[in-house]
Amino acid sequence: MPRQITEERKERINKVLSRRQKDLTLVMDNIWDPHNVSAVLRSCDAFGVAGVHLYYTDSQWPDLGKKTSASAKKWIARTEHTDAAAMVGDLRAQGMQILRTGFSERARRVMDVDFTRPTAIILSNEHRGTSPGLAELVQDEIYIPMQGMVQSFNVSVAAAIILYQAFIQRDKAGMYDVPTFSGEELDRLKTEWYTR
Repeated sequence: MPRQITEERKERINKVLSRRQKDLTLVMDNIWDPHNVSAVLRSCDAFGVAGVHLYYTDSQWPDLGKKTSASAKKWIARTEHTDAAAMVGDLRAQGMQILRTGFSERARRVMDVDFTRPTAIILSNEHRGTSPGLAELVQDEIYIPMQGMVQSFNVSVAAAIILYQAFIQRDKAGMYDVPTFSGEELDRLKTEWYTR
């Protein structure tokens, strides 16, 4: 029997979908820790990211179980990839600037990036960094300036900071006030979300 949905919940879903950013995404590069993955998905939901890309070649997408923090996974679309060149090519074909976190001399501060452009950000395994196949294809690096002795954030914290920076820029530009999905896409998504 289909789940009954209240008008109040419908209104909430409609509002959330109208603010989803179809052209802002993350690429999760072999991040295996379920706590980190769950936290990243929560940040995606909080800042209106419609979907993420899963690039898992030497790690397995973690089992997020039914933890409270994992509930965000049902609101974020996930696209799986194993071919770096095909994934990067597809993102570029969509007009995306593709960035990865890093600390090379050419890396830019996160505040100096124009996130109002269609953007995909690669978040990688904290210990191994960007997978070699992706690093060869994506040269553009960004970093979060830090003032202490420790030089890197946990990947889920980094995701939240980067997405918040993107949110600030896009909100200021009024991008959350105009749906990025077409009317047909919104109708399809509403039908799906009403049953979740």
